[in-house]
Amino acid sequence: MEFDKTMNFNVEKEKNVKCKEILKEVHEALVEKGYNPINQIVGYILSGDPTYITSYKDARNKIRIIERDELLEKMVKNYIGLDEE
Repeated sequence: MEFDKTMNFNVEKEKNVKCKEILKEVHEALVEKGYNPINQIVGYILSGDPTYITSYKDARNKIRIIERDELLEKMVKNYIGLDEE
């Protein structure tokens, strides 16, 4: 294995999934249930444990539609101003 080469990581796009809408719906469900939505979503992304997300309004199933690496990719792009929308 060569350590001087950079590996390339590509995320496949699912055209039918609207990440932003799903994330907003999950955020709303967490707020309605009294959770800190940012902390809960970060906990889910870091751990992969869906129990960080409430099942209220089917939020847990909705967020699991989106791959966590896809969420991270979109968040990083948004953070540095490279939004695709």
